[in-house]
Amino acid sequence: MKMTSARTASFGPYTLDLRSGELRKFGIKVKMGEQTFKVLRMLLETSGEMVTREELRSKLWADDTFVDFDHGLNSAVQRLRDCLSDSAGDPRWVETIPRRGYRFIGEVEWSDAGVDSEVSVSGVLADSAATPATEDVVADRPPQKPGQSGKRQIALAASLVLLLVVAGFLSARWIQEAGRKQRALRIRSIAVLPLENFSGDPAQEYFADGMTDELITMLARNPALRVTSRTSVMQYKHVHRPLREIARELGVEGILEGSVGRTGSRVHVTAQLIHASSDTHVWADSYDRDLGDVASLQSELAQAIAKQVGATTSDSNRQEKPIPPAAHDAYLLGRYLWFAGRYVKSQEAFQKAIDAQPDYAAAWSGLADALTVRAVAELDRPATVMPQALAAAKKSIELDDSLGEAHNSLAAIEMFNLWDFQKAERESAHAVELDPRRGESHHLRAYVLTALNRTDEALQEERRAAELEPLARPWAVGRALLRAHRFEEAVKELRVRTEGQPNDGATLYSLARAYEYQGMEKEAEEVWVRINLLAGDKEKDAAFLKATRKGGLRGRVAGHLEDLKSAATKEYISPNRFRGGACPTST
Repeated sequence: MKMTSARTASFGPYTLDLRSGELRKFGIKVKMGEQTFKVLRMLLETSGEMVTREELRSKLWADDTFVDFDHGLNSAVQRLRDCLSDSAGDPRWVETIPRRGYRFIGEVEWSDAGVDSEVSVSGVLADSAATPATEDVVADRPPQKPGQSGKRQIALAASLVLLLVVAGFLSARWIQEAGRKQRALRIRSIAVLPLENFSGDPAQEYFADGMTDELITMLARNPALRVTSRTSVMQYKHVHRPLREIARELGVEGILEGSVGRTGSRVHVTAQLIHASSDTHVWADSYDRDLGDVASLQSELAQAIAKQVGATTSDSNRQEKPIPPAAHDAYLLGRYLWFAGRYVKSQEAFQKAIDAQPDYAAAWSGLADALTVRAVAELDRPATVMPQALAAAKKSIELDDSLGEAHNSLAAIEMFNLWDFQKAERESAHAVELDPRRGESHHLRAYVLTALNRTDEALQEERRAAELEPLARPWAVGRALLRAHRFEEAVKELRVRTEGQPNDGATLYSLARAYEYQGMEKEAEEVWVRINLLAGDKEKDAAFLKATRKGGLRGRVAGHLEDLKSAATKEYISPNRFRGGACPTST
């Protein structure tokens, strides 16, 4: 009998045999090169700890090997992420520690199992069955020589022991396989796809989106469950694609999809939870409630989902304050309009919610945001809207000091209007502490830290915001690099982002500015042409080309200033625009 021992690492649907170097997903072999295997092995063996880039280099290449180390390592890690269907922006297995190394962040289980036994179960059973065990049979046999009976008993005992060993081994393998299948169905990350509007009224679209947004917020309160942001999932609204494909793009294990219908004062919600990679139906339910019970319905739904994935919402005993249906409905409309960039209408909706429920803290915070963004996006004079925004933010905190978004609203006002950077830093830190998974809070904190000349920390916050909401602000990390005067890095970052979202005007604007700071005028000109074409302004595009060809970059800037002076005689133009400040389409 020959026995060998093999170490096997299991995580999610994957198993890695360290002896053979084989990676399998749901039992199916995944093609993986030698370098990729070495990277994965090092990360698994130090799960939860950082492996430095230098440690990886020494493992992958001998000291006398001359290679482009950065390119080679980046390629090996990217190949590993491809094998694991992982994403650098929203990692499920391999986390990047910028400029330092990598860390395996998944849950790993190790096992040692004996394999390749030369003795089969059927053979053991056959030997055992062929061994006489009754006195009658023994009596029919010729007399045994002295000691022969003892040898036979020893052989029988050895066979029985072997049978028990093999049976135990098979049982262990069965238990291991059952555990592996159970691990494969674990859901530790989830995306809530936009609930479909089954009201039969397109005007109720805001209600379905609002319900989606609030459900995401409630699920995200569970620290053990990673929930994809609203911005990331909204790209799949009215897009019917295979759930496995969507889950792979978002880097999640579970998908929650459903619908909401509203008829008069009644709300009907259906929801189902799918383990995406195996296409396994985990749970489904439907709910009928009065409009006034929507808040309790969402809490009940979030707790039901958390229970299905083996988690418990961190504040499942939190008492949600009852909000009148009219106030809640107006609040949902306000957020819907705010995300759509219709800030004036959004302000009106939030004010309507406050009129219906004066102590509605979230509505006061929404009102503060709607007013602030009108000044920050340079649509209104700060002196006109910011005092109202400050009052609204303070009122929200007074009503509910635990509301992270309210502290974020106040931090924005301290930063952009009052210029009290120390207060802005305290408020933004508190906002992140209260709601660490809200990308908007990390994004604002990056601005605050930049103002305090803490640029490295600012970049970390902006990258964290991008990890949480990768599609919300594709330009943000590049813009942070520009503020840090790291122009070459900004060009590289923004080039990548424009490849992923080639029609995003704010990202193109940032790339054009990065080219200009690098003195790459020809490249900048090409990007400005793309921006004008996207805007569909042929007259402006022609004027831009004429000014650029006549005077280069200086000629274009001079022409732009003349346009601004002319516009300022007819409407409000922020002074920031005259110094080539922030892009008016992003904040």
